[in-house]
Amino acid sequence: MKSHRTARLGDVCNVRIGFTIRGRVRRATDAGVLTVQLRDVRPNGVVDPARLERLALNPVPGRHLVTAGDVLFRSRSESNTAAVLDGRFREPALAISPLYVLRPELEVVLPEFLAWAINQPRSQRHFDRFARGTNMRMIPRGVLADLRISIPDFEVQRRIVALDSLSRRERRLRVRAAEQRRRLVAGLLEQAARDRNRRLRCEPVG
Repeated sequence: MKSHRTARLGDVCNVRIGFTIRGRVRRATDAGVLTVQLRDVRPNGVVDPARLERLALNPVPGRHLVTAGDVLFRSRSESNTAAVLDGRFREPALAISPLYVLRPELEVVLPEFLAWAINQPRSQRHFDRFARGTNMRMIPRGVLADLRISIPDFEVQRRIVALDSLSRRERRLRVRAAEQRRRLVAGLLEQAARDRNRRLRCEPVG
């Protein structure tokens, strides 16, 4: 392929809706089916397999099963972002509607780069323009498939993904450091207030 190209998302990956649950389904133990639901896909692009719920579903629709390397898209949410399933996914999980499952053509685009491209402001403006609904907006499958993304060569894709990962890690560390400073200052102020009160109680009344 060329070193750089622009393509419709639907031309570089398979897009399908997640499994639709009909009726009441009970939670299950270890024997149940691991599921990925809308609430499991965080706006920051993280899915933690340790927090997923198991449901008693039988039979399991195999075409809706996802695993590491698949990309999930939040089609019905205030934030229509994508997340790639990482190497922690050792067991296939059932993607539940309204999640969309994106399976990229690996000879064209990396899953991590695809998720990154979907989450960029330019792509989000595309969703803003064609979203349906008011209270809880929804992105139709065709709107997602028509999204045009720029696809550089694999080396550039890897560099972008790596730099984005470092940037997100830096933001998390900054937030954590700011919270630690806030707690430290609050503790020092509280200690100062207690010390002042003790001094006031010890001072003789003139």
